[in-house]
Amino acid sequence: MDSSSARKRGRPPRAFDGQLDTRQALVRAGVAVLTEKGFAATGIDEVLRAVGVPKGSFYHYFASKEGFGAEVIDAYAAYFARKLDRFLRDPVLPPLERIRAFADDAERGMRRHGFRRGCLVGNLGQEMAALPEPFRHRLLAVFEDWQARMARCLEEARTGGGLRPDADCGALAAFFWIGWEGAVLRAKLEQDAAPLRRFTEGFFRSLPLAGPHA
Repeated sequence: MDSSSARKRGRPPRAFDGQLDTRQALVRAGVAVLTEKGFAATGIDEVLRAVGVPKGSFYHYFASKEGFGAEVIDAYAAYFARKLDRFLRDPVLPPLERIRAFADDAERGMRRHGFRRGCLVGNLGQEMAALPEPFRHRLLAVFEDWQARMARCLEEARTGGGLRPDADCGALAAFFWIGWEGAVLRAKLEQDAAPLRRFTEGFFRSLPLAGPHA
């Protein structure tokens, strides 16, 4: 077996072949730590220890902690967009069931991490007063992207007859993410999935369903 095939299995190695690998590993570690602890409470040393690179290496790859944070936000946004598309564009499920599948998967993910991790974007939004101002626009852009993806799924439901023709899919999508982020925070505080389920059921009860449910 050659070394390249060996590296694809198991956990990522602590020794990296080149600058790109190390940079990506630092960003991945940053996503994990910031999702759990937030930006202000995370020290660069903690990220470096998670990757196993020398302390002096950080500023070789990033000009500042702020630059690192911006790259972590972008990486998390790209990861989460792929995750949303996997659920919200699933052709096997009806559109509204895709949303429920996403919520169920998120609950399993929070349980898997002992409710220590939530949403990186939500975490940073809560500490915005202590963050660099450019982060505000980055975080808002991420939320707007998530809302647009959710709105498209709801529009499919409306077109397919699952929602009433007058359903405001953009407003419903915004409502979902405002409420979902609060539910994730509450689940972390309670260390229990009940807030996620309570919000999800409330969201579905609020939908302007078509047909006999209207």
